[in-house]
Amino acid sequence: QVQLVESGGGVVQAGGSLRLSCTASGRTLSTYTMGWFRQAPGKEREFVAAISWSVGSNTDYADSVKGRFTISRDNAKNTVYLQMNILKPEDTAVYYCAATQILGPVRASTLYNDWGQGTQVTVSS
Repeated sequence: QVQLVESGGGVVQAGGSLRLSCTASGRTLSTYTMGWFRQAPGKEREFVAAISWSVGSNTDYADSVKGRFTISRDNAKNTVYLQMNILKPEDTAVYYCAATQILGPVRASTLYNDWGQGTQVTVSS
């Protein structure tokens, strides 16, 4: 099992940027596919982005964030990042990182075994 801690959330105006970090302890992330998900009030948790652990670190993005968000990983720091640019009010949500040993990228939340506690992102208009 891997323990995940997200950070970097906050309040930002529309059009601004934030970078979320997800740092792991307990296991190395180098053999985990990592995902970012988000959940807005009254809505179901939804996929945002994922990055595989394979050579080349393949990535996948939800259509709603493609071109604005970038997922990356630094295995030496046991950390995964989500760079979020051109933020919109509809990006407001609690953002969670998750880990799975399935070779990804993986969109289905049910395939992730380990989850962080989440970090709040609020985008004001």
